[in-house]
Amino acid sequence: MMDVEQIRGVLPHRYPFLLVDKILEVVPGKSAKGYKNVTINEEFFQGHFPGHAVMPGVLILESMAQVAGVLLLSCTGNSGKLALFAGMEKVRFRNPVLPGDVLTTEVEVTCIRGSMAKVKAVSTVGDKTAAEGEFTFVLAEK
Repeated sequence: MMDVEQIRGVLPHRYPFLLVDKILEVVPGKSAKGYKNVTINEEFFQGHFPGHAVMPGVLILESMAQVAGVLLLSCTGNSGKLALFAGMEKVRFRNPVLPGDVLTTEVEVTCIRGSMAKVKAVSTVGDKTAAEGEFTFVLAEK
């Protein structure tokens, strides 16, 4: 398990763009699970949407990518690198994410070749899928 300070030791993201609060488990090179507590105090809710607050889909994807980043950067030889988006496929939004929700993300590595990695990610709120997709990353030197 990793708390937010340990996550900040792995990822370069900071407020307001750190979108994962806790990593529940990491199996290096295989899988990870983490979550984001979504509160009405998030800056993006001021404009998305007034009177009907919904977490922007792009930020759900970013939260998923950050859990994936922790997983990929926990692999031997990747410490200190950056996990940069190279592509997304089969992305689907299934249910909205609202203030008060806990967005849980599970990520599984599907392929690692050199500095390239592919993962499959699913984010849920309770027992409902919020979003899913396949992401490609480049593991780059800082």
